[in-house]
Amino acid sequence: MLAERIRQAYPEAEVVDQAEVPHNRVDLGEADAAAALRRGKRTLVLGEHRSAVRQSREEGNTCPNYWHFSPYGFCPYGCQYCYLAGTPGVRFSPTVKVFLNLPEILAGIDRMATRLAEPTAFYLGKLQDGLALDPLTGYSRTLVPFFAAHRYARMVLLTKSASVGNLLDLDHGGHTILSWSLNPAETITVFEAGTPPLAERIEAMKRCAEAGYPVRAVVMPIIPLPGWEEAYKRFLGEILAEVPLDRITLGGICSYRAARGLMEHRLGRSNAISDAFDPTGPSSDGRLRYPAHLRVKLYRRLIAIIRSRTPNLNVSLCLEEASVFQALGLAEAIGRCNCIL
Repeated sequence: MLAERIRQAYPEAEVVDQAEVPHNRVDLGEADAAAALRRGKRTLVLGEHRSAVRQSREEGNTCPNYWHFSPYGFCPYGCQYCYLAGTPGVRFSPTVKVFLNLPEILAGIDRMATRLAEPTAFYLGKLQDGLALDPLTGYSRTLVPFFAAHRYARMVLLTKSASVGNLLDLDHGGHTILSWSLNPAETITVFEAGTPPLAERIEAMKRCAEAGYPVRAVVMPIIPLPGWEEAYKRFLGEILAEVPLDRITLGGICSYRAARGLMEHRLGRSNAISDAFDPTGPSSDGRLRYPAHLRVKLYRRLIAIIRSRTPNLNVSLCLEEASVFQALGLAEAIGRCNCIL
């Protein structure tokens, strides 16, 4: 039984039985949001998710709105910019979650994919890291064969993890697409506490590509630290030389006020992200972003680097506005981003 195996893996952990409490209403006893987040990152909740298969409902940007599913909730990493930390589902209970009703979740995917009756991506990574807890749960060894055998359902998994040992010997049939969230080493050091170093992520990507998985990269959030142009040039050059990418998606910061508050509690009100936010406030979709002219400048430089090395690589933008695609000559790339086939 998975719950018992997890308990054995952490013999010194305090175990609290609250079977009557929903997974998104676990009271950590902290009135302060920042303190609750710190404690939540050290709290693992085992529960069930009865509505784990959903479709995104973005408005005000070009997101194609895809199907996603949640065998996990939140993640153990400590990224300073984490937008999930400001969403209601996490703000009220910022714990790391493993959902034990995986067969029920897969049955939901099967029903929806069969109803749609065409190859459809189901994304693992919208509300969690898709692989960070896999060494503990081994869920990938159920997920990958399920999607490999399914007529219509496909999985797109996003992660910062380098723990790919469970994946390499599986018969995936090309039905699982693995995507890594990446940034230059300088950015990881400052903003992505607890995540694997860039070199380890690249090695994991290479191993999975060698095992035949389609591999993608998401460079997000691009952060204009001092010397960002040279840092991203080195970083992209390394990725493009080492990993045969299927697709690359770029994105800036896309945050909410609550998440910004938590970030600034840790980093101070003046930091490389906050200082670059659009002073006019949120975009039409309610997200805080850099001003459009800065986003265009960042994307244009990174796209030029990518095109100089891999002219035919599919490049798109995440959660962006149509006007930014158009300014970059990428209008045809709208809807061809990371989370869909």
